[in-house]
Amino acid sequence: MTELAQLQTFQGVTGRVHPITQVGHPVLSTPCESVVTFDDELIQLIADMFASMYAAQGVGLAANQISVNRRVFVYDCPDDDHVRHQGVVINPTLQPQPVAARNLDEDEEGCLSVLGQHALLARPDQAEVAGFDHTGAPITVRGDGLLARCLQHETDHLNGMLYIDRLPAKVRRKILKAHAAGESDGEFVRPETDETSH
Repeated sequence: MTELAQLQTFQGVTGRVHPITQVGHPVLSTPCESVVTFDDELIQLIADMFASMYAAQGVGLAANQISVNRRVFVYDCPDDDHVRHQGVVINPTLQPQPVAARNLDEDEEGCLSVLGQHALLARPDQAEVAGFDHTGAPITVRGDGLLARCLQHETDHLNGMLYIDRLPAKVRRKILKAHAAGESDGEFVRPETDETSH
């Protein structure tokens, strides 16, 4: 995998580690508000998100996972070729894929906000997200493999959806029961594996 250092600062700003908000908090089930001002406060939020993601051993993190209701996510995640990608997307929109080109990849998925739990979930094996960088410049991020899953997972977060909301009700109830009991089905290692928490 391509060697990139974890970001210790963002645009010269040191991030503060925040606790990860867990399932059941209303901020996780509420669509986030669009960012309209690209300022120093946003830079601090992004720095805090990177610091919190690394501290929690994640490969992606949405702002509402640290209880901030803004459409921002950060990522540090490998693609299908094990090339590592780092970045931030503000006000992301997941771009639709032609049905004929869509291939589903069923793999294990976890979430830092549903700590200790994982389940098989089918998602398209490629994804494209359009949004803005920290300056307000338009950007597009494309990915396959784990990066594609991450881009979809984090965009879901900002739309008020957790990965467990895409699971059958019986599986979702089992996960929520185990999470409430503090059980864990095992730890994921960050991030050379194909399994991850976001």
